[in-house]
Amino acid sequence: MILEPGPFTTARLDALPLRVAYADEMAAVLGDPALHTYTGGAPETADGLRARYARQTAGSPDPGVRWWNWVLRVRAEGRLAGYVQATVDVPGAAAEIAWVVGTRWQGRGYAKEAAEGLVAHLLAG
Repeated sequence: MILEPGPFTTARLDALPLRVAYADEMAAVLGDPALHTYTGGAPETADGLRARYARQTAGSPDPGVRWWNWVLRVRAEGRLAGYVQATVDVPGAAAEIAWVVGTRWQGRGYAKEAAEGLVAHLLAG
């Protein structure tokens, strides 16, 4: 099992470990209210994302759980387009995964590609 989230790639995407420095660009990626149609809430500001990313990168307060988060960069554009994340139960080595792709990048298969890449990355660790 991998101990911390390293980068991984897929055919078109670079998955980069989450950093607070990505908050400004991700605020634009995630800024469309349509992303919250089914999940509720509203887009976060860059400051809100900075605070959330600081909490996420600090890690879970539970020593038996790992919070691993990556932003997704579309290699051909050199721009961020979403994120994937895994909540890993260390004792059982089970993981729950999630992903979000900004509306501008939806309909191109990036979500499927990112989710499959994440699962492959977790299984390889």
